[in-house]
Amino acid sequence: MTITKKQNGTALEIAIEGRLDTMTAPQLEAELSKSLPEADSLVLDCAGLEYISSAGLRVLLTAHKALSRKGGMTVTHVNEIVQEVFEVTGFSDILNIE
Repeated sequence: MTITKKQNGTALEIAIEGRLDTMTAPQLEAELSKSLPEADSLVLDCAGLEYISSAGLRVLLTAHKALSRKGGMTVTHVNEIVQEVFEVTGFSDILNIE
C-alpha cells in the first residue's frame, strides 16, 4: 500500500493506493496517529484503493471518531468494490462518502 499525505494548515488529505488489509492497516494507522492531532479535517482519497478488510475499516472508524469532534472526515473516489464493503457493513451510513 502507498500512502501520500498533503497537509494544508489543519486540513489533511491522504491518498491510499493498493490494499488496506491486516498487513497494511498498521501503516495507515501509524500515519494517522502522527497526523490527526494537528488536523481539523481529513479527506481520504480512495481512488487507488483496490480492497479493504475489517482491519482497514477499523482504522477508518477510529479516524472518523477522532475527527467527529473537529471538522470531520470525508472519503472520496470510492470504487464499486470498496463501496459495496461500506454498504454491507453499514459504513456508508456512518462515513461521509463523496
